[in-house]
Formats: sequence, structure tokens, C-alpha cells
Amino acid sequence: MHQGFLFPIYTTPVSSEGTFRIHATHIFSLHPKEAERNIDRSRMAESASSAKRWLPLEANPDVMNQFLWRLGVPPGEAECNDVYGLDEELLEMVPKPVLAVLFLYPITPESEKERLEQNSIKQDPYDGVYFMRQTVGNACGTIGLLHAIGNITSEIKLDEGSFLDKFYKSTASMDPMERARYLEKDTEMEVAHSEAVAAGETEASDNVNDHFICFACVNGKLYELDGRRSAPVSHGPSSPNTVLQDAAKVIKRMIAKNPDSMNFSVIAISKKVGGY
Repeated sequence: MHQGFLFPIYTTPVSSEGTFRIHATHIFSLHPKEAERNIDRSRMAESASSAKRWLPLEANPDVMNQFLWRLGVPPGEAECNDVYGLDEELLEMVPKPVLAVLFLYPITPESEKERLEQNSIKQDPYDGVYFMRQTVGNACGTIGLLHAIGNITSEIKLDEGSFLDKFYKSTASMDPMERARYLEKDTEMEVAHSEAVAAGETEASDNVNDHFICFACVNGKLYELDGRRSAPVSHGPSSPNTVLQDAAKVIKRMIAKNPDSMNFSVIAISKKVGGY
């Protein structure tokens, strides 16, 4: 096994069907040259739209909770939780109801090819889906959280006048790229992101090759929300009661395409029942 890069990942699966092991860091099993090529490819795509780069957000529910609570999600409304595996009995352990799912996975030549192919296909209309592009390097964790909260505002109540309350109201009529540019210029979010990065348990580096996406159920469909794509990807029918299981099916297929890697993490955003 060739040593690659360190990245702060909290959960990695034994297999696409098995449980997740918890630890603070994991060493990439990719050959360094392959990982370097993947990173360069990702950076080229990002630099084409923006030179701004942030440090990556750690895949850590505690860090994400503090981040969201600071920005306007009341602690008694929602919280992030680790998903320890994709088997049904392990999915049942996740606090319910689940509102959205975040998935962290390694970028590979195959995943990049698939992304570019899907970007060239005209997508179906996605009325009612809050979606934005990513123009800031390493901002995928924050974009994933913005996608998640932006599509569950009917389920949770944001603090009035908070950053998120103002952000979604200000960007409601914008197209996905306009929302990206708005975020790019927002210093309050940049500061909050930086503080969340500093609160992580591992040292952050911008030399990473992993990417966050979000899954959310909107108008009876499961959508994959990825700021590096041109539009949301529909994965068929879903419901608020089955969004975790439906997302897990898609995630299993994605993991199966990269069986040699263990750099995956799944985090569920659940509604708090009964307040704090």
C-alpha cells in the first residue's frame, strides 16, 4: 500500500454493506501520483471560476453542529449525527426524523468523468430545490450544509435575523451561480467557516482530494446536490420517512465504484424532537 495524504475523516466503512470504523485520520490508499493528478484536476476546475480557496471543513458532527448553531440553526431544531453504517439495523440507530444526508467521498478519475458527462446532459426542471454552485475551493462542506438547510427550511425554524435567515432570503431569487458569487464575497461566512475549521480535531490542509455532497428529499424526489455539478441530480421517488434509506442506496452504489478506498463519511442532519 502506498502512503498518500492525511485527511480528517471520522468514519470509514469496512465495506459498502458493513459498519463504519471511527477514527480521527486516515491515510489514502491511492498512489501519491494518482492522488496528485486527481487533486490537480479538481483544482483546475475550481480555479477556472475562482481563485479563492478555504481550508476544508472537518467531517465531524460536533464541529458542524457548532457551525450551524452559530449561523442561525437553533440547537433545539436540528443536529448532525454520524451514520455508522449502511445496513438497515445501523441506519435505524440514527436519530429520526432525518432531514438531509451529507456524504464525503474521494474524487477519482471515474467520478470526474461521470460528473462531466452529467454536466453535459440537460437536467429535468428542479422547481422548489435550493441549489447553488461552488466557486470557492474546499468550500464543499459549507456548500453541503447550505444545500441541506436550504431545502429543509419548512421543517425547521431559523433564528430570525441570523446569518442563514438573511442568506436564504437574500439569495431566494438568484440562480445557482449568482448564489455562489454571493457566498464568495460574504466575509461573515468566510470567518465562520475558518473558525469551524480551527475547531476541528485534526490539522487542516488544502491538499485534499475528497468532496462533500448533500442528499435531500424535495417534492417527493431524492436529489443529489453537488456544487461542482451544473444542476441537482434526481435519484427518483423518496419521502421524508425514507430519505436516509434512499440516500444510503445511492451512497452504496457510489462506494461500490471505488472499492479500494475507505475514505468515506456519512453524516445525517436530524430534526430534534422535544427540543434541547
